[in-house]
Amino acid sequence: MSFPFKSSTFRAFGNRNYALFFTGQSISRMGMWMQRTAVIWVVYSMTHSPFMLGLTLFAEQFPSFLFSALGGIVSDRYNRYRLILLTQSLSMVQAVILTVVTYTGHDAVWVLLVLSALLGTINAFDVPARQPLVHEMVNEPEDLPNALALNSSLTNLAKMVGPALAGIVLSEWGAGTCFLINAVSFIAIIVCLLLMKLPPQPAPPPQQKVGKELKDGFQYLYRTPEIGMPLLMLTLVSLFVLPYRTLLPVFAKVVFEGDATTYGYIMGFIGLGAISGAFFLASLKEGSRLKRILAINTVILGISLLLFSRIQNLPVVLLFAVLIGFGAMAQTTVCNILVQTKSKPEMRGRAMSYQAMAAFGMMPLGGLLIGAVSERIGAPVSLFVQGIIALFIAFAFSRFSWKKEEEEGASREEAAR
Repeated sequence: MSFPFKSSTFRAFGNRNYALFFTGQSISRMGMWMQRTAVIWVVYSMTHSPFMLGLTLFAEQFPSFLFSALGGIVSDRYNRYRLILLTQSLSMVQAVILTVVTYTGHDAVWVLLVLSALLGTINAFDVPARQPLVHEMVNEPEDLPNALALNSSLTNLAKMVGPALAGIVLSEWGAGTCFLINAVSFIAIIVCLLLMKLPPQPAPPPQQKVGKELKDGFQYLYRTPEIGMPLLMLTLVSLFVLPYRTLLPVFAKVVFEGDATTYGYIMGFIGLGAISGAFFLASLKEGSRLKRILAINTVILGISLLLFSRIQNLPVVLLFAVLIGFGAMAQTTVCNILVQTKSKPEMRGRAMSYQAMAAFGMMPLGGLLIGAVSERIGAPVSLFVQGIIALFIAFAFSRFSWKKEEEEGASREEAAR
């Protein structure tokens, strides 16, 4: 059974399994971003420390860096569908525990950090399995890039709506309600997963020692620069630029003299820009020059961070927040599309785990770095420096992006003849 979607932007919804997956994820991801926003706001309200904001990001994402490679091996070895059911169920349990400790008054900072680390560990096994599973939900290979871009639009819609809702809920009912909403939202994705009917998975390749499989994965990236180079760029951007989110509560509370609602608005406008960029990618035709788009979006991100850091008028800053979201969106989305479409099936789980390591591993380290630096030089100056670094990275990789795209374009034209 398929659904009659004709629009090129939404053509992947013609696949029943993917439509179910998207529906469940759209609800669950909004709840997850409500929880993340609430945890960050509670920690900053308790400590008033930018460094603790960085430590909170570190606690959630660094376990993903530690265990993502193992998660990729597990994804390549075992049934991804069952693995995702398990990880989503465990994420719901984590949200329930967070709700209980908050309502009972046991939400000390160390408790929030431990529960954030637990979620990061679960995500280390969830992401390498969830992303490659999209291949099995889409019937036509040409629909795959569209499905991956729509996945990004889903994540960015959640980034837009979730924090905005969290700002309202935090102001009216408190953090516990945000955590409760997230716990309930997991019911949607679990039900949709149970309704899916996936084809039988092919037999996994013969198992080798974990160290050998990890080594093979890194060697594969080295021999495949169309995957390896974008992942290297993502690693640098995730370390030095994308942790700009660490500083946003400081801008909301100190620079703009606002509250949780102000923070929610900033996050929401960043999400608006990100989802606009994701729909832009979803509407691209096959063969579009993704590496060139990645370089241009990195320039947009850098310039927007520079302007955001220097302007103290909130309505004007929100316009640049949209551009920040648009520029930042391409970093993970384009890499995701390239990894999924260029990697071999037997290496896909490991390749996705390395992408997760590049993002989830570097961002928490960057969060600690940016948090520590901003304690000394202030959040506006720190954000300004991050914008400069983004422009430098874009320049450093522009030669690879343009040259490689031109070579691939010439190859496609030659093949067409």
